[in-house]
Amino acid sequence: MTIENIMRGKLETILSPARLEVINESHLHAGHAGSPGTGESHFRLNIISEAFAGKTRLERHRLINEILKEELAGRIHALAISANTPEEAGPQS
Repeated sequence: MTIENIMRGKLETILSPARLEVINESHLHAGHAGSPGTGESHFRLNIISEAFAGKTRLERHRLINEILKEELAGRIHALAISANTPEEAGPQS
């Protein structure tokens, strides 16, 4: 199973997002320092979930980091996060 699929599964199970994008950006970092060359090291998350209601940006990021702690301790080198509630995201959610 790919890291992308593992991340998607964990986030969907725990946060029940209205929208979830897991974008693999590893190809943009090929050959850079810290890039293991696995093709699964750099990701961007765009996630909209009611689970973020009442949480600060820092609390949202910490929650996601906790959910993905095993992946972040291993194969993921970088993770960019955009985490919003449906109200913050507007009608496109």
